[in-house]
Amino acid sequence: MSLPNCLQCQSEYVYEDGLLLICPMCSFEWTPGQEEVEEGLKVLDSNGNLLQDGDTVTIVKDLKVKGALKDLKQGTRVKNIRLVEGDHNIDCKIDGFGPMKLKSEFVKKL
Repeated sequence: MSLPNCLQCQSEYVYEDGLLLICPMCSFEWTPGQEEVEEGLKVLDSNGNLLQDGDTVTIVKDLKVKGALKDLKQGTRVKNIRLVEGDHNIDCKIDGFGPMKLKSEFVKKL
């Protein structure tokens, strides 16, 4: 079985150590199958789970919203999120609230 080149420096001198593949040239470590992971926007929820466009999330704490008459309550489900660059990295529409930008640290993936 031939091993893939390093994902970081493309070195051909990759070796196996248990379940990991290791590059001695740049010290990069990864698990086989990680090659397919695209180098795009990586957004993690409050539990460290990777979020993707279209996911459904739940708000993990009450959030005050400037200019709104009421707060967003813990447990509110948000469907069909869209990931964007920036501090507030989730773009969504919340039923009964309208369009909103959220920080990923205040949501958890369902």
